[in-house]
Amino acid sequence: MQIFYKQQAETEPVSLAAIARANQLKPKEVEQQGKDHLSGFTDWEQHEHAEQWMLFPQNLGPHLSIDEVALTNGELWTTLTNKAAHGKKGTLVAMIQGTKASDMAHVFEKLPAGARHTVTEVTLDMAATMELAIKPSFPRAKLVTDRFHVQQLVSEAAQDIRIELRRAALKEENDHLKLARKAGKAYTPIVYKNGDTTKQLLA
Repeated sequence: MQIFYKQQAETEPVSLAAIARANQLKPKEVEQQGKDHLSGFTDWEQHEHAEQWMLFPQNLGPHLSIDEVALTNGELWTTLTNKAAHGKKGTLVAMIQGTKASDMAHVFEKLPAGARHTVTEVTLDMAATMELAIKPSFPRAKLVTDRFHVQQLVSEAAQDIRIELRRAALKEENDHLKLARKAGKAYTPIVYKNGDTTKQLLA
């Protein structure tokens, strides 16, 4: 966790680590002191479980998104966000350590039941764990697959087809070259209107 403070004479935030180094102090110790005493973290009602999960029921809305994010050291967290906030204040509904469906569902069920029943749509990736967590917690929500994951699948499928077609085109060209050599002729591949051969088109 990196804590930032603004200096009066500057517009850019300055990290506690930078302040510590400037004063020949240990950055980790100063950051811990900042977290424990200056940030108000210990007075926060969620501080006891904040390292496992956080909930912001006031940010719930009818259209949500669920995804996983990698924090420092590759640590995975699951985030549930309100689309209407567009990534600004009021976006985060829940943040849960890990991607285990039962852990997610356990936290989601802490949200008010009435509010959960007003959720009409949740956008998610194709991970089965996300679906398992969302279905019991938001029973009236329609599950929508994130378009970026769909595009990725289509792109990968098109790439597989292109590779197969290119292999076939290379084999065909090699076969024609061999036949032309045997006949003592020069081989000229078909050139399309754009100036490419089949092999070049599929490169």
